[in-house]
Amino acid sequence: VDGMEISSMKIDSKITSRFAHNVITSQAVNRGNVSKEVFFDVELPKTAFITNFSMTIDGVTYPGTIKEKEAAKKQYEKAVSRGQTAGLVKASGRKTEKFTVSVNIKAASKVTFELTYEELLKRKFGKYEMFIKVKPKQLVKDFEIEVDIFEPQGITELEAEGTFITNELQNTIKKTFSGKKGHVFFKPTLDQQRTCANCSESVLDGDFTVRYDVKRTTPDNLQIVNGYFVHFFAPTNLPKLSKNIIFVLDTSGSMHGREMEQTKEALLKILDDIKEDDFFNFVLFDSEISTWKETLIKATPENLDEARKFVQQISADGLTNLHGGLTRGIDILNAAHEENLVPKRSASIIIMLTDGQPNVGISNTQEIEKAVKKAIDGRYTLYNLGFGSGVDYSFLERMALENKGLARRIYPDSDAALQLQGFYDEVSNPMLIDVELNYPENEISDLTTNSFKHFYDGSEIVVAGRFVDSNQNHLSVDVRGEGANDALSYTVQEGAEQTAQAFQEQQYIFGEYIERLWAYLTIEQLLEKRITATGEEKENLTAQALALSLLYKFVTPLTSMVVTKPEENDNEEGIADKPTEGIDIFTIKGFLVGTVLLLIVKLISIKPSFIIKSYGQTSPLYHTYVSRPTWYTSVDGDPHFIISVPQKRDAICFNINENPGMILNLINDPVTGITVNGELIGDKRANSDAKIQNSYFGKLGIANKHLDVKLTVTPETITIQNGDEKTGFTWLDSVTLQQAGLTLIINRKKNLVLSMGSGVSFVVVLHQVWKKHPLHQDFLGLYTLKSDKLSEQTHGLLGQFFRPIDFTILEIHPGSDPKKPDATMIVKNNELTVTRGWQKDYRRDPKHGVDIPCWFVHDNGAGLIDGVHTDYIVSSLF
Repeated sequence: VDGMEISSMKIDSKITSRFAHNVITSQAVNRGNVSKEVFFDVELPKTAFITNFSMTIDGVTYPGTIKEKEAAKKQYEKAVSRGQTAGLVKASGRKTEKFTVSVNIKAASKVTFELTYEELLKRKFGKYEMFIKVKPKQLVKDFEIEVDIFEPQGITELEAEGTFITNELQNTIKKTFSGKKGHVFFKPTLDQQRTCANCSESVLDGDFTVRYDVKRTTPDNLQIVNGYFVHFFAPTNLPKLSKNIIFVLDTSGSMHGREMEQTKEALLKILDDIKEDDFFNFVLFDSEISTWKETLIKATPENLDEARKFVQQISADGLTNLHGGLTRGIDILNAAHEENLVPKRSASIIIMLTDGQPNVGISNTQEIEKAVKKAIDGRYTLYNLGFGSGVDYSFLERMALENKGLARRIYPDSDAALQLQGFYDEVSNPMLIDVELNYPENEISDLTTNSFKHFYDGSEIVVAGRFVDSNQNHLSVDVRGEGANDALSYTVQEGAEQTAQAFQEQQYIFGEYIERLWAYLTIEQLLEKRITATGEEKENLTAQALALSLLYKFVTPLTSMVVTKPEENDNEEGIADKPTEGIDIFTIKGFLVGTVLLLIVKLISIKPSFIIKSYGQTSPLYHTYVSRPTWYTSVDGDPHFIISVPQKRDAICFNINENPGMILNLINDPVTGITVNGELIGDKRANSDAKIQNSYFGKLGIANKHLDVKLTVTPETITIQNGDEKTGFTWLDSVTLQQAGLTLIINRKKNLVLSMGSGVSFVVVLHQVWKKHPLHQDFLGLYTLKSDKLSEQTHGLLGQFFRPIDFTILEIHPGSDPKKPDATMIVKNNELTVTRGWQKDYRRDPKHGVDIPCWFVHDNGAGLIDGVHTDYIVSSLF
């Protein structure tokens, strides 16, 4: 199209235990004689999180980086004033959001786009479903979709279909499954893609959907891998609970016409599906409140016939007394239970449908939320359906979540009746109520939601968590629930050896999939809890979700992906955000984003490093602590440094090699009196294969002489000395301590947060390695927050980099290693010989790390750091 040819497009999906890892790779070639702008458009499921993006142009890769959204927002506001904005990621449909990026490509050049996203597949109507939006917009010589599925329980059925599949294309979908593996492959030829024999238009435009289910010999499946577990709970063949359902319907004037006719059509079909053991009633609200019956009515054939006549006579008029309608519905349910009109073992549900906002009776949404929550009091589930764009969807969502339900938007299209009926079908067959999955408290930390009001037929409950002891390889679970006839109660036990046996086919597995599944589910639930939270609770939930989003590199509503473009595109950087309901997100073009977020280091055994980020002011959130540092610095072990220089879109690296027992000055501020020193430790024994032995920080000393406070931190203990008084803690404690000028928070076996004096704050991260590791031992990492509270006289190995740094690269030429060119660097008025190389960034892939390109300064950073590295050696921790 217009000289740009998509030479290949490949969609590769690996699904392991319901968790999908999808990579879309597209290559385009400029066949013209002049530069062209090429666009990469992808529509993703709204439930997915983007995890990576890169562009490779003529062999040079330009990666995307994930940062906190607040920094992007500030840059966006600056860009707006200059008219330099463009959409990058935004909602584009009922189930999708669109990712778009463009770049100028020289004549005869190639560009390869690669986008990675992940999602946990939900089970509905007895099947897991993954859909892929297919829309290349032109014929593609090499187009393919490949899906590999690995399920330890075994696969019982596998389907694949496309809305665009013609008779000619039907046989091109290849699907096979056997035992634990499933495979789907779709690769149409150029001729098969054509809309007609000689047409240049492509028939590939629509949804490609894969559905499957797994074998279940028991209701539970527990999987344990590398210190994390996931528990899938989906019992079958249980007798269905009867349900007590109240339909609370908006019949105000705005529902008149098509919306009311579609609602009535859906209700008539729903009445056909209601079972004789169920009880139901209708509450209508406009300016007044009316009901079909005064009480819940059993769904006998006679009563259902009468209900159909009632539905057909419903009309729309008046204002919107939403509070009155909900209150009447709750009162009817309360009376039915108090008078024993309904079975004790039954599921009580309220489904409320509205197309507008409350404007009569109580119209303040906060008052309505509070009153409804108090009236329901945890006894019933509330589902809110918002019809069209006139609703206050945030209000409906908050109110539903506060009452153990959810909200769903109904789109005012020709299939609105089917949307309503489809939602009802999802909740029409409750099998259990009050389900609880209980795990040993002393063995599990960071558990996802483990109690559920209802379990519906054809669905699945998923719980994940992290072991306190990362070496633990067994788990017992107590399962509780109330069924139609009796209580469900039993204990499940599972060991990691069963999981290991199931995962022998490693080519089907991607990375630490259970850990990423846990992170995905935790972030999803934290964001959901955040919707109904306020004040400090909301800040804490935001902090936790942001920290995990940054650590695992998920683009969530709290983070942004900065997409860097090459120099031919005027040094542009774009920001990609994940949209939230009802909000359009924009990207920034033509602005360098000067921000870096605190990235929480994963608790693993790796060679630790200094990471010095000399970026502009930002807003990191770290667990329970919120701050706005001017510069963000960290040090995490065997001293090699990475210094990010945002104005160059590049980095500088150097190593410092010192022996165990040496103490290094990291921060020293004579004005505030704050000093931070770190003592190095080595491996348990020397590594005979290594020229340079590893060293780590095994002890940190943080002091404030104005407060007369000293904090000593080791991988075992935390000691505070205030004058002559000493207070000691271990990493097994969970502590919040406040005294004059000092706040200390210990998050058990994870990290501690320290704020002192002028407001400067530190986070110390505990890294625990496998106890039987032959070489490595536990060590510490240090992060500095609110470093703008330190004075301009601050120095030290970290402190000197609180100020920005600039450099110039000249005379790039071949070095001793053909893959690593040398160059001359001008920095701090020094002329240094540097080598282009890489350092490992373990934030995304803790096992293998990610290569970060940088200019390496030799000889312990000589010429880059002030003085020489031995100037920073001190005699004692304080």
